[in-house]
Amino acid sequence: MNADSLLPSPDVLSPNPRIPRRRWGIALLLGVGVLVNYIDRVNLSVALPALHAEFGVTAVTFGWLLGAYSWTYALLQMPSGVLLDRFGVKLVGRVSTFLWSVASFAASVSPGLGGFFAARLLLGVGEAPTFPAAAKANGYWFPAKERTLATAFSDAAAKLAPALGVPLVAVMMVHFGWRISFAATGLASLAYFGLFFRFYRNPSEDPHLSQAERAFMAAGGALPEVAAGPSRKGASLGYLARQRKVIGLSIGFASYNYTFYLLLNWMPSYLSSTMHIDLQSSALYTAVPWLVATFTDLLVGGWLVDALAQRGWNAVRVRQVVLVGGTALGMGILGAAYATTAASAVFWISVSIGGLAAAAPVAWSLPALIAPRNSVGSVGGIVNFVSQLSAISAPVVTGYVVKVTHSFAWAFGVAAIFLAIGVASYIGLLGDMAPVAEPA
Repeated sequence: MNADSLLPSPDVLSPNPRIPRRRWGIALLLGVGVLVNYIDRVNLSVALPALHAEFGVTAVTFGWLLGAYSWTYALLQMPSGVLLDRFGVKLVGRVSTFLWSVASFAASVSPGLGGFFAARLLLGVGEAPTFPAAAKANGYWFPAKERTLATAFSDAAAKLAPALGVPLVAVMMVHFGWRISFAATGLASLAYFGLFFRFYRNPSEDPHLSQAERAFMAAGGALPEVAAGPSRKGASLGYLARQRKVIGLSIGFASYNYTFYLLLNWMPSYLSSTMHIDLQSSALYTAVPWLVATFTDLLVGGWLVDALAQRGWNAVRVRQVVLVGGTALGMGILGAAYATTAASAVFWISVSIGGLAAAAPVAWSLPALIAPRNSVGSVGGIVNFVSQLSAISAPVVTGYVVKVTHSFAWAFGVAAIFLAIGVASYIGLLGDMAPVAEPA
């Protein structure tokens, strides 16, 4: 397989068709990684009946299992950012992809809940650097006016994964059992480890990057590389965590992540228990909102934002409108609280996750825009750490709320309130998205 085969062909990806498009091959590679690791995450979301039959798992225990992955994932966000800033995307990415492959295989052979729980914790360790690494890599590889679309390759993959993965995993579980489905995701993860090891390089190391494309990237504001090593330092985590823009981005993205993980983990169970449809049918219904989210992520949050900026629109204003508007649309999840049919529930969930998906790549492009020098990984780590507190709490809180109220209505209400706080945070704290000042 030639390395250039990773490159997509449409000329629309470059404003100048004479400029080669090696950078879009890197964006595609990173997107494939997100696709694989999100399928690893969602395989548990359809496993409740099988785990109940084998281990006696209840709704509350299932909520804790769903959240276990996010504990280590969250705890390692800021350390991952520091490691990325010091040792680079290539080394940290290789180690992390190998670890998450091991974790998926470990889940498939777990003899009991303890081993299964440990495998989910290890999965969080392996996948922790994924998004901070993608943010940092996109900063190196893309000029500012293409960076949102590049980010959308990764973020849209997170939405496409449940659309493809939930029905596929459900079929495998029905016909072959839950252990085979986890082993299959392990094989997919191991295959991606091989791809990443073979193809990912920073621009300065990539023999297939032409001088014309390198000059185009630099002229457009791609971040300069600094040699990796222990002496390489950016702003401290303490300094970054006190900055108003970092706080605003963190809270806003956490509100998105709460609803995202609620739906990622509980949507199949919600549709099967509330709308009384079987596992395979609920998996097919589940695919619809995630396909909508994939479309809005790429088309609105990615392509449209960059296209308007390249046509002379105020780039900050465009990002603000999509970021705030998309997060506000997320509050459409309240409609699902009152839905009486599967079709209406899927409609309102599609409105919610479609709006949030449009906002997400904008949010993920911001660490490379607001971070001080040599601190993109650290800012990405802080943002993802705070957002992963939502990923931890959403499955657990939802499990308790459903147990107490025998309904998902209050769970959706909590998500809508948090999204309103996120909108206020984007407006009042993130503001104009200007870079954070260098520490004195």
